[in-house]
Amino acid sequence: MAGDQQRTGQRGGTKETNPGNFANDRERASRAGHKGGQASGGNFANDRQRASEAGRKGGQNSHGGGRQQQ
Repeated sequence: MAGDQQRTGQRGGTKETNPGNFANDRERASRAGHKGGQASGGNFANDRQRASEAGRKGGQNSHGGGRQQQ
């Protein structure tokens, strides 16, 4: 077991030993980043209604004892 760990350490993180690493595949990294951006909900810069709602929810959950809605 210790021998296996030592051999793995000597090899380093090559793409054969770590296929999840994007350092060796720029196109794969680009695709992953693109997918992440599409899945993101975006920011509130162009949607004042969403920004207002998010701020209200954040205030309700802040445990700061803010104003109660009537």
